[in-house]
Amino acid sequence: MSENAEDNAVSIPAQSDGTEPGPGTATLAKDPAPGEVLLKVTGLQKHFPIRKGLFQRQVGAVRAVDGLDFEVRSGETLGVVGESGCGKSTMGRLITRLLEPTGGTVEFEGKDITHLGVGGMRPMRRDVQMIFQDPYSSLNPRHTIGTIVGAPFRLQGVEPEGGIKKEVQRLLSVVGLNPEHYNRYPHEFSGGQRQRIGIARALALNPKLVVADEPVSALDVSIQAQVVNLLDDLQQELGLTYVIIAHDLSVVRHVSDRIAVMYLGKIVELADRESLYRAPMHPYTKALMSAVPIPDPRRKNAKSDRILLKGDVPSPIAPPSGCRFHTRCWKATEICRTTEPPLKELKPGQQVACHHPENFEDQAPQDTVLLSAAKEAAELVADEVLAESAATSAAVAAEVGAPEPESPAAAQPEPTAAPDAEPVAEPKAATAEAAEARAAEPKATEPDVAEPKAAEAAAPVAAEPEPVAEPKVPAAEADGVDAPESEPKAPTAKAAEPEAAEPEAAEAKATEPEADGPKAAEAAAPVVTEPGAPAGKPAAVPEAAAEEPAPPADSEAPAAPAEPAGKPAAEKPAAGESEAAARPEADGTK
Repeated sequence: MSENAEDNAVSIPAQSDGTEPGPGTATLAKDPAPGEVLLKVTGLQKHFPIRKGLFQRQVGAVRAVDGLDFEVRSGETLGVVGESGCGKSTMGRLITRLLEPTGGTVEFEGKDITHLGVGGMRPMRRDVQMIFQDPYSSLNPRHTIGTIVGAPFRLQGVEPEGGIKKEVQRLLSVVGLNPEHYNRYPHEFSGGQRQRIGIARALALNPKLVVADEPVSALDVSIQAQVVNLLDDLQQELGLTYVIIAHDLSVVRHVSDRIAVMYLGKIVELADRESLYRAPMHPYTKALMSAVPIPDPRRKNAKSDRILLKGDVPSPIAPPSGCRFHTRCWKATEICRTTEPPLKELKPGQQVACHHPENFEDQAPQDTVLLSAAKEAAELVADEVLAESAATSAAVAAEVGAPEPESPAAAQPEPTAAPDAEPVAEPKAATAEAAEARAAEPKATEPDVAEPKAAEAAAPVAAEPEPVAEPKVPAAEADGVDAPESEPKAPTAKAAEPEAAEPEAAEAKATEPEADGPKAAEAAAPVVTEPGAPAGKPAAVPEAAAEEPAPPADSEAPAAPAEPAGKPAAEKPAAGESEAAARPEADGTK
């Protein structure tokens, strides 16, 4: 088996030394003219099985690539962008046949290479090469640089003019390395130099198609610029065709002629560079473009139109039904959840898979109701973006216009609050005016009808002492029963508190017209405390005080306690001193 394999490996390339094609060789076909289709992919799929159990039965599959359709023309550069996990690297490995496709077809120069074996793909390796993402793991640490770069010549049996060593040194100088590094090992180089070695190995056999899987993602910015410029120069010199997979949208814009946007194993938009960056049509593409920073100092304080997508990319094990982006899209309707949109050309050179595309007329205008997930996603989108989407989506226009009629309804409680506040303020104003009027009236009327305690409170504050009715003095004496000398006085703060609060209670009663009559007298009587009683407890009301006739209803006695604002109420004497304090005041008034 091994000898036959070696014979086949030698016999196929032995038909050509790299300069002239031999009969029956399919690898050295005539180069296609610029603009002709070099690679055509139709319905490409790759499902990785999930196996569990003792017998390793398949219980599911990871749909890494699930139906791709695109073409690559000779001499152009196709850029592929998308989030991590969307299937970009898997697509590159399927094109180069490093992975076996689950479904679909891959045609290179009109020949189906989908299911070619190792022997059938060996001649095709000269025309299809790949630059791997990780420069650290793509080089064998046990081999020198001369051995690594010269391996394609030995595997294909091609003897370049001047020998392999001379050709390897020429390739090292082409990619910007010193030819003297021929005998060095990979660990002696930096990351950018290792990536250049990988590029030199891919260009060794002068391929027609180069698939570069994130060639600059592991490099710093200065090295990225050097490698990108190197790829651009080599394309112009050698007429190469690139499929560049990258995350950096700025790099893709610099090197690509057309750009394919992938999301969850599918291409959602495919367009030329200028059209895609100027007017993206898929909402996911628009969200990606909004994340590109603009190096303009004048936009430092400008408002950002960044579109934040809700949640994470769904699992490729169980992708959403219909449009796979409808769980994060702010324009999703019912048709997006049930029907998968096909990738079709809406503008010349611009294909999109969307029912409600941006910058184009709505493809499903009958759906005018957004999904609940779309409403949640719209909360993270700027108002300017929603206004642009409303121009091409009836559902977004209905949602954006819905809050407008609510604004008059929100303003309706304002006029109702004003009338409610006025009736409440009027009784207070009327009560204040009535209190002031009543406070002024007792001075002109007879002071005999005023309660004794109100008169006592007003006497120290007035400029001239008002006469106190003599009949009220015996009543005060009757209320305060003389305490025996052996018992100590109790002029505590707690006993004085009910009395100190009595003028305020009297003022409150003065404003209420229902406080006159026998009930008012009964309510005012228990406030007086006995000298021997515990602090805070009201004294018992004597029968004489209870039987005392209340002032007539027509009298203006309740208005007497209302004092003008700003005059402090007089402090009440202690319980034991009430009788002694009342007699001098009565004598002074006489």
